[in-house]
Amino acid sequence: MLARRSASMWCAVAKHDQRSAEAKAYRRLYKTSRWRRLRDSVLRERPLCERCLRMEVVEPATVVHHKDGGHKGDETRFWAGPFEALCKPCHDRFGAMEDRGVEVVEFGQDGWPLA
Repeated sequence: MLARRSASMWCAVAKHDQRSAEAKAYRRLYKTSRWRRLRDSVLRERPLCERCLRMEVVEPATVVHHKDGGHKGDETRFWAGPFEALCKPCHDRFGAMEDRGVEVVEFGQDGWPLA
């Protein structure tokens, strides 16, 4: 993040991590070799974005999303899933909404909601 210091100078401002201690504890799991192996396995099994496919769009999957509201810090659910292979735009758009408990309605190419 950049903050304006004067008309001609810019300085970097440290972005403070505002996550709870609980969130920081499970975030470390994403950095483990076990997660990387699991993620790679899911993406090999399902190389295309599952949401895009439902809308009849072919897009490579790059992110593994914890479906059904996420794991919410439950380490057993973190490792067991269920998982969904998504492209980054779908994960950023739909994944965050689902994690907050918002019901996501998807629409097909024809404009009608997908069941």
